Amino acid sequence: MTLTSTLRFSALGGLAVLLAGCSMGSMFGGGTASNANLQNAAATPEAVAQAQTSALPVIATECPPIRVRRGGEAMYYYGGGRVGDANALQYQGVIDETSRNCVVSNGQITVNMGVTGRVLLGPAGSQSSVNAPIRFAVERDGQAIFSEKYTLSVPLTPPSQTAEFVKVVENVTIPYLGGESITIWVGFDTRG
Repeated sequence: MTLTSTLRFSALGGLAVLLAGCSMGSMFGGGTASNANLQNAAATPEAVAQAQTSALPVIATECPPIRVRRGGEAMYYYGGGRVGDANALQYQGVIDETSRNCVVSNGQITVNMGVTGRVLLGPAGSQSSVNAPIRFAVERDGQAIFSEKYTLSVPLTPPSQTAEFVKVVENVTIPYLGGESITIWVGFDTRG
């Protein structure tokens, strides 16, 4: 296969991916383009790259990153004040995954953000329920513009020694001017 053939094949493949959503329009009652018109379409690699760039929705280019706050990735509870003694560990919690999605409109970013994690009983643990304190925060240029703590009751049903939790916070609105650094933070917050 020649370089020209390879580029043409790559360009057509990229175009097919871009147009896949368009071909679904008639299935749902919209769109009038016929597949016959698309069969003879050809695009240069530059045209495909330009189409991919302009086809990205704002949601993909303006959604702030979500990160686990340093020190907030896990929590530990020891009995009898024996901090660090593995035999005294009653339970621990860990964050497994984070996620967010955004809609950018009229100078506002509306964010839905979530976290999943687990609570595990330790050698000294016998709890049937554990409270997992999770804090979500949003910072713009180092300044907190949203911060909320949620206490999740995580039931541990015997004989299980572990249970999962999920927390989603919806519709947090952030004014967006452009150019500022915005970060979403999540983590355990065991302080009072």
